[in-house]
Amino acid sequence: METNRQRAPELQVSRWFNTKEPVTLAGLRGRPVLLHSFQMLCPGCVSHAIPQARKVATMLQRTDLAVIGLHTVFEHHAAMTPVSLEAFIHEYGITFPVGVDMAGDNDPIPLTMRAYRFQGTPSTVLIDRDGDIAYQGFGQEDDIAMGLRLGMLLSQAGAA
Repeated sequence: METNRQRAPELQVSRWFNTKEPVTLAGLRGRPVLLHSFQMLCPGCVSHAIPQARKVATMLQRTDLAVIGLHTVFEHHAAMTPVSLEAFIHEYGITFPVGVDMAGDNDPIPLTMRAYRFQGTPSTVLIDRDGDIAYQGFGQEDDIAMGLRLGMLLSQAGAA
C-alpha cells in the first residue's frame, strides 16, 4: 500500500448538476471517489470515458463509491455554456453529480484543472477514503485496469 500519497485538492466548482447540495471532497471523506473530468466536445470523452463513468456509477451504485463528473472547459469556452451542458447531461444519461470547473482569472485553464495539473480531457482521479490521490490518469482508461483499481480502492479501509 502506498504511504506517500498527495492530498486531493478541493474541487472549485461554479455550478452543480444532478445534486441538490454542492459536493465537496471534505464532505465525502471516508468514501472512495472517482473524479471524471471531461468536456462536451472531447471525442475521447464522448466515445469512451463518459460511457465508462456511467457504467461504473451503475455497476457500483450499491457500494460507497462516489462518482463525480467535472466539466473542465479549457478551450471552446463560448460553445460550452451551462445551458449546453445541461442538455448534454440529459442526452447522455449522466445521473451522477457534475460540477462545472470554475474559470480562472485571465487564464483559459480552470481552477480545479490547474490544481490537479490535468493535461487535458478525459482525466481520471481515484481518491481514497482518507482524501488522498490513489491514481491519476489522462486519456482513455482500460476497462479492466479501471475495474482492478476500483476494486483495490473499495477494499481499503480508511485511516483510523
